Amino acid sequence: MKIDNDFDIDAIGDDHVSSSSETPLRKDAFSVSDSEKIESIKIDVKHILETLGLDLSDDSLKGTPNRVAKMFVNEIFGGLHPDKKPSASTFENKYKYGEMLVEKNITVYSTCEHHLLPILGKAHVAYISNGTVVGLSKMNRIVDYYAKRPQVQERLTIQIVKELQEVLGTEDVACVMDAKHLCVNSRGIRDIASSTVTSEFGGKFKNKETRREFLDYIKLDTEF
Repeated sequence: MKIDNDFDIDAIGDDHVSSSSETPLRKDAFSVSDSEKIESIKIDVKHILETLGLDLSDDSLKGTPNRVAKMFVNEIFGGLHPDKKPSASTFENKYKYGEMLVEKNITVYSTCEHHLLPILGKAHVAYISNGTVVGLSKMNRIVDYYAKRPQVQERLTIQIVKELQEVLGTEDVACVMDAKHLCVNSRGIRDIASSTVTSEFGGKFKNKETRREFLDYIKLDTEF
């Protein structure tokens, strides 16, 4: 079976291809309620498990379709819904801090959109204020929001930077992410040692010296 531009679907799935920096959503993605989605997904999961030959009358399994459906809608794919987007309060930079601010080691829990397996890693995010600052926890929440959807790491990195650029009103935002993909670690090549590093540099971070400063901060030992 083929898709556009003659790439094989299975090859696309393993080659980490992304279509754009926007999450591909249908126009009617939110035309039904979360509770309706849960009911529909529950039926689909039940069918998958029964097709695999599992006995869903077993006490351990009979609640699995409902648990999986609720997890998909409310938790691991909760970042698809725009209503769950974190509000990012900004403040005037009254203390005139003019250097870069770096939030290191933000935990990333996401899901590979090709095999629906976990992506686990760390994001390092930085910005240089142009007169506005954002609460530190909001940077973590932005990472978490965009991570909670089917993703490819390249898109996730770009989305984090774009969102902070909009919130802060500046191009001077950067993100570096290092993550393990269980679609690589637990299946296919099954390379448990490898990880994937992506980056997106905006504004002043495109300057080699500024970028180097950011990367040097990431290397600092932060164990307390």
